[in-house]
Amino acid sequence: MDYGPDPSQFGELYRPSGARSPATVVVIHGGFWRRAYGLELGRPLARDLAGSGYLVWNLEYRRVGGGGGWPTTLEDVAAGIDHLATLDVDVSRVVTIGHSAGGHLAVWAAGRAGLPSDAPGASPRVDVTAAIAQAGVLDLTTAAGAGVGGTAVPDLLGGPPDEVPGRYAIADPIRRVPLPAPVLCVHSRADAEVPFAQSAAYVAAATAAGGRATLCETGGDHYTPIDPTQPDWQLVVEALPALLPE
Repeated sequence: MDYGPDPSQFGELYRPSGARSPATVVVIHGGFWRRAYGLELGRPLARDLAGSGYLVWNLEYRRVGGGGGWPTTLEDVAAGIDHLATLDVDVSRVVTIGHSAGGHLAVWAAGRAGLPSDAPGASPRVDVTAAIAQAGVLDLTTAAGAGVGGTAVPDLLGGPPDEVPGRYAIADPIRRVPLPAPVLCVHSRADAEVPFAQSAAYVAAATAAGGRATLCETGGDHYTPIDPTQPDWQLVVEALPALLPE
């Protein structure tokens, strides 16, 4: 289902069978924002969530090397979520779930209402009411300096923090706290791709600013949160109901 003219501007809608869905869940895949990785990474999660009764929007977006980067990746995620307002779905409770770079986008999307009016993704049509980051890249400035994902962060934003500070101010979740929505960060200390410190630093900053953020340490690795057979994913499914507004 397309939300824009580019081949990467589409999503896959999974409707649950039976009772009305308690929320609409937007799944945002990772892959360090690079074209080599696509929404196929989110399909097992989308199917599992739909089987648990949720309506799921598995979202694709333009990535670096395929027309993505600043500002198009952020604009696509925003447009893809806003597209839900045109579909026959309930947008009163919308949860974003993202892994790795998708975790960055999931949490960033939950703060769109607080962006400056001229920023990519500002003035949302659909509000994100909760966000879950699975091994998320949530401190872009630190990640850029440490080389998380190699040059992934500077490639996304078009340069390091000292060259394009305004872009980091808009795109870096740790610099956008507090959010109006609760955030759950799921991360393993054994993660060899995205340091556990990324989630720990974000939760510390968010709670210090008065936000609602929780860190859940898992026992797996970077990829176990996106394997529906693993406890790290089941933890996410079990945590979802408590994140939904009344």
